[in-house]
Amino acid sequence: MTRIRICSGTTAMIAELDDTPTARRLLAALPCDSRANTWGDEVYFSVPISAALEADAQQVVEPGTVGFWVEGSSLAIPFGPTPISRGDECRLAARVNVLGKILGDPRVLAAVRAGDAISVEAAEE
Repeated sequence: MTRIRICSGTTAMIAELDDTPTARRLLAALPCDSRANTWGDEVYFSVPISAALEADAQQVVEPGTVGFWVEGSSLAIPFGPTPISRGDECRLAARVNVLGKILGDPRVLAAVRAGDAISVEAAEE
């Protein structure tokens, strides 16, 4: 497992990535900076990679899942329901390649606002 640090303002979190083709592409592109977007209880932001949809891509995921939205070339991290969720599930706009999971409480993402600067870098193991 490889860890990355995602920071936006005073919000910082560590995510643990699985060994997937898309996760390897993301790691090779780090560090990177972007601007946050929000959609319900989801933060997403563009990253400088592209990838094909993987066979195990999912649309409904657990809170804190780090996904790669292929069509938007973005990381998508839900921490609660989105506008299309049914009940309290985390339903994303499209299927995403699942890269890993935020360690700890993903609701810290609630402090991130649209337009906030966001950075991703490799974290110490």
